[in-house]
Amino acid sequence: RVQLVESGGGSVQAGGSLRLSCAASGFTFSRYSVAWFRQAPGKAREAVASIWIPGLNTRYGSRVAGRFTISADTISADNRENTVYLQMNSLMPEDTAIYYCAAVRFLRIGAELQPREYDYWGQGTQVTVSS
Repeated sequence: RVQLVESGGGSVQAGGSLRLSCAASGFTFSRYSVAWFRQAPGKAREAVASIWIPGLNTRYGSRVAGRFTISADTISADNRENTVYLQMNSLMPEDTAIYYCAAVRFLRIGAELQPREYDYWGQGTQVTVSS
């Protein structure tokens, strides 16, 4: 079965960096799109970044572009487990949220940052940025 497990969250001061990982298993990783979303208390879920694994095409939310980088480890030839990363630099207090990893097999062009398009979700990892 499809599993997405996030890790790497924590507390950091403004200006610092964190690297989140999403361990993906149970599906043919090389044919999927994977994205990071985040949700702060009382706010709607927000797109952070997406990556289309076959071509490693990426897209970013406007509030993180230039600071965050999404990447994928596609070394696992048998697709048993692969990892998507989110490198977060120059963190700000407004980046504080629970960060979720999500995956989908078929994605409409232009919908890469729409949470409703994604079928599988992880449990999330907390990121807290203090000023």
